[in-house]
Amino acid sequence: MTTGTAAPRIALDPFVTDLDAESAALRAAGPLAEVELPGGVPVWAVTHHAEAKALLTDPRLVKDINVWGAWQRGEIPADWPLIGLANPGRSMLTVDGADHRRLRTLVAQALTPRRVERMRERIAKLTQDLLDALPTDGRTVDLKSAFAYPLPMYVIADLMGMAEARLPRLKVLFEKFFSTQTPPEEVGATLAELAGIMAETVAAKRAEPGDDLTSALVLAAEDGDRLTDEEIVSTLQLMVAAGHETTISLIVNAVVNLSTHPEQRALVLSGRADWSAVVEETLRYSTPTSHVLIRFATEDVPVGDKVIPAGDALIVSYGAIGRDENAHGPTAGSFDITRETRNRHISFGHGPHVCPGAALSRLEAGIALPALYARFPGLDLAVPASELRNKPVVTQNDLFELPVRLNP
Repeated sequence: MTTGTAAPRIALDPFVTDLDAESAALRAAGPLAEVELPGGVPVWAVTHHAEAKALLTDPRLVKDINVWGAWQRGEIPADWPLIGLANPGRSMLTVDGADHRRLRTLVAQALTPRRVERMRERIAKLTQDLLDALPTDGRTVDLKSAFAYPLPMYVIADLMGMAEARLPRLKVLFEKFFSTQTPPEEVGATLAELAGIMAETVAAKRAEPGDDLTSALVLAAEDGDRLTDEEIVSTLQLMVAAGHETTISLIVNAVVNLSTHPEQRALVLSGRADWSAVVEETLRYSTPTSHVLIRFATEDVPVGDKVIPAGDALIVSYGAIGRDENAHGPTAGSFDITRETRNRHISFGHGPHVCPGAALSRLEAGIALPALYARFPGLDLAVPASELRNKPVVTQNDLFELPVRLNP
């Protein structure tokens, strides 16, 4: 058993020029790959399905950044572009054990199935309004900016009780938050402004609570659940970030997949396959989240014939995991909505770390996609798929734009 490999460390491309090839290289390196994040930060990546499930439930891997040897030694600069993802403040994303259960339980109690289901009518109305605003003359339109982006942002604003006037600025800030290309001098200011917006929202809901998740968190804290202001602010930021980014990519990637696989599109448009199958196979085949940062080993953790040494960091490479042939067979690299294993993916996490907003994301995509294709069954890409460009975001499978022709 070794703590290193003869193969060179795989440097993740900060510009994400070929995500599929990069994911394949990670998978080929074995279930545990040595990786370099943008900025020259070395980490390990779990790249296979079974090993990821095991590590996501392994108590030796924690989310406390103070366990990270490189952090302790001062090797991670405060203006590292990904610091907001590695150390985003105290929320269920960064704590373990009893604190994780406490914070996650409060979010789950606020994000109940009943509350999510109550969003159905609102999501359907937003979807129809956005579709009504799309051009019908056959000209090219960026479906991401006109449809896939505003829908989840309006939904998450409703859910969290945020003013819609905040959304344009939040768009700019979250793009900087996730990007590997944010100038170092802007990193601190971006994080501070995001936290300030969230803190103002919390203060407004404390003064005048409403029927929204932020108010539910504030009221839970006042009822004695020991939720600090820092925890509420960080949780709100986490929910807004995760609540819109994942769904945007899910809708965009589904459209790309159906456009590049016309036989699969024919199956669902003819009713021979369900839209839920499109959603689940998209989550598996082109998962919205490429990599999740970051966990730290409290002791040596063996993975196959390798070891994550104590104090080292681990990322979960969902982009590689989704096409693991050990989990999905020899055709794992193909998009197939009839695949029997399409629901076995772990793109929303696993175990105690499953995303509490998964049901909402599925609901949004499950409403948006059939409505889009009912209105525009001839929808197709306006450029070859090879010309679509990913944004410089190593954690998200996120395109700059999605040019399409909306043929009625």
